Amino acid sequence: MAALNHLIIPARDKHASAQFLADILGVGVEPPWGHFVPVRTANGVTLDFVDSKDVRTQHYAFLVDDAEFDAGFAKLQARAIPYFSDPDKSGAGKTNHYWGGRGVYFEDPNGHLLELITKPYGDLADLR
Repeated sequence: MAALNHLIIPARDKHASAQFLADILGVGVEPPWGHFVPVRTANGVTLDFVDSKDVRTQHYAFLVDDAEFDAGFAKLQARAIPYFSDPDKSGAGKTNHYWGGRGVYFEDPNGHLLELITKPYGDLADLR
């Protein structure tokens, strides 16, 4: 079975964007490789930031444990980064508790919608 290896993420400032994500996730920024500044996740996938004048915002979700969630969420609060309980940016200043976990949405410096969750999402019908 194929495994995801990397994603290329357009950014107005690849170094600042990579550092922002790495700080929230509590990981390091890897050395630049070619045009890219990578941030590696626990499962080995890299998010390779590249400078671009054309940034079309995307959504990236990160499955974290409770301690990582607490640490990342504390950083959002300490930096006064707006956060939301839902992907449509409703529930300002709140987290969600879908599927028995915790989740929060926030934007990176480019407007990409990032998400921290402690439980993988199940069937969307469960939300009704």
